[in-house]
Amino acid sequence: MDPHSNKKMMTTITTNKNPNLLMGPICSNPCCFFCIMKEPDPSLRKSGIAKCFKEIPLTDDQEHVLVLSTLWNIAMTQPNDPEFPSLGIFECMASLIYKGLNDRDWLLRDQNIFIPYYAAHIIGSYTMNKIEFAEKAVKSGVISPLMELLRGKISWVEQRVAVRALGHLASYETTFDSVAENEEEIIELAMDLSSTCLEVVYVKFVAVKDKQKRLRYHCDLLTRGVGGLEMENRKAEEWASQLQCWSIYLLNCFAWKERSLNLICKLGFLKNLCEMWGGSSDDWQYMGIDCLLLLLKDPDTRFKVIEIATLSLVDLVELKTLGGRKKVGEAITEALLLDYKQTKSKFKNNKVVQKALQQVWDLMVEKRKREIETSQEELLDRRVLVGFIKQEANESFWAGDIEEAVIKYTEGLNLCPLKMSKERMVLYSNRAQCYLLLGEPDSAISDSTRALSLSNPANSHNKSLWRRSQAYDLKGLAKESLMDCIMFVNGFFTTSLNSKEMMMKRRVKVPYYASRMINKQMSVTWLFAAAEAKLLLNKHQFGDDEEEVVQSDGYDSDDDEDDETIMKQQEKKISMSAGLSTIVEEEEDQEHLMEKANKYWSRRRSHCESRVAFHTGGVGNQNSSNGVRLLLRNLVLVLELHSPLIVQIWVQVPLAAN
Repeated sequence: MDPHSNKKMMTTITTNKNPNLLMGPICSNPCCFFCIMKEPDPSLRKSGIAKCFKEIPLTDDQEHVLVLSTLWNIAMTQPNDPEFPSLGIFECMASLIYKGLNDRDWLLRDQNIFIPYYAAHIIGSYTMNKIEFAEKAVKSGVISPLMELLRGKISWVEQRVAVRALGHLASYETTFDSVAENEEEIIELAMDLSSTCLEVVYVKFVAVKDKQKRLRYHCDLLTRGVGGLEMENRKAEEWASQLQCWSIYLLNCFAWKERSLNLICKLGFLKNLCEMWGGSSDDWQYMGIDCLLLLLKDPDTRFKVIEIATLSLVDLVELKTLGGRKKVGEAITEALLLDYKQTKSKFKNNKVVQKALQQVWDLMVEKRKREIETSQEELLDRRVLVGFIKQEANESFWAGDIEEAVIKYTEGLNLCPLKMSKERMVLYSNRAQCYLLLGEPDSAISDSTRALSLSNPANSHNKSLWRRSQAYDLKGLAKESLMDCIMFVNGFFTTSLNSKEMMMKRRVKVPYYASRMINKQMSVTWLFAAAEAKLLLNKHQFGDDEEEVVQSDGYDSDDDEDDETIMKQQEKKISMSAGLSTIVEEEEDQEHLMEKANKYWSRRRSHCESRVAFHTGGVGNQNSSNGVRLLLRNLVLVLELHSPLIVQIWVQVPLAAN
């Protein structure tokens, strides 16, 4: 059924001069939102919109869902426009959510099932940037209906937009207390959502292979009514990732104020938190570094985390700038060598920490002192000598004497001055290649990381990214391998597209070996991999049929099965309008491999508030970093338990030394 049909009584006006000349349709509804929006008189327009906002919750009109869809689009594109917030849109949206929650017959009639989702999304969009809008929303009573949606009274789709809106309201000083009236319940709900949402979305939506058995309005919201199972699954994965991310953000609004830390800092939740990973960027890496430095400088936690922190940071001591921040390596060196003698004595039985700290001392203290006293003439001589040693190492490498090449590259690094960053980068990267061929992934990761720290800008040396990706793969660290491989592909395209000669000769394509690696790791690191494994295990243990995967979703009541049946029956009567829209947050129709990689990358980026990585891709909340810091002491036990499974998988190494 056309959603525009039977919604307006239309009349046609003709002129006296020509009765056959149509002047256009005239709406007979004096409170029509779309007609009011076209009103040229500003005062009449405002009064009409305000009246419309008051009457929409009180009337039952099929046109309301189109009005909400239009308001959603306006709120998304113009979130800072004060017109609608000043005319009562928040009261209207709160009333509509309550109406959907309290009037089940109305919710399941026509296309009203879409209205609570749009209403909560509109609240979140308008409170995203403006504190005055957030204050007005709180005064309008939006928190209570949003809490009902957060409790899961309809479905996970509405929970997603409810937690987003509450996160915005909790981020402002003046509206935080109003949200905090439900503090304990919000903390528990947000923790539960962030921990279980992936499984819920998978079981209730993605795992349902029969499109007819999926809730129709979920499919239409995800894809705007266009697209098959593959498109729906991609969007569901993206939305599940956002639901997890925004739940963590809401928790962080309380954590950075040191509220409910006794609830948030539970060992089980913190262990889950470490698995909520994001990706890799300079900002996230700096956040991870900053958090580890805070732990090292705190006397209460320094000696509890120094082993893991040292092994994670020792390869970054030559890092100069990162995301606009300068002297990052010096800050790392200072934290690692704090109370150096006491630290050495305390860890005299730990050879790994002893060796790492000694390396930092020799490189950043002793070597720097010697170079200060070295003349410019001697430094120039060393440059020539390092070049000669590098050439010898390359010859050994090509001759197949990999052990000898490692010795030569090490000799070159010992002689190479710290100021010669480019030369040191190449030596580290080439030695990493040797370690790969020798089957020593830990050493390859270390040298690749050192090379990337010396690249300009940081983390931009393509060969080192690829070598570290392979080394991570050897250790079975699929997530880390995938991130480096995607960065390598992006860098490969950037370099290739900047080369006019290469563009003229041939079309730039993703290298086969990188394509193979991405496909391999994406299958391993799929967002729903754990949920899928758990579901398969349950089916194996209890013999569940695939048809039983889909259970209650939608309106929450005592009889979930009946609600599911009723909702599906109602959906058969509803035809989605092409005018109903949802969030479009990803590119379409790109080259097959890059499309997969970029979409995967964007989904992982949306987790950036939720994880602190402990090597080169630390993640933290970009808006409220203090919240992550306050959780750090409680992460110590998790750090001590962190031990990824090592799987030795030998892969071909197509890149040779520089």
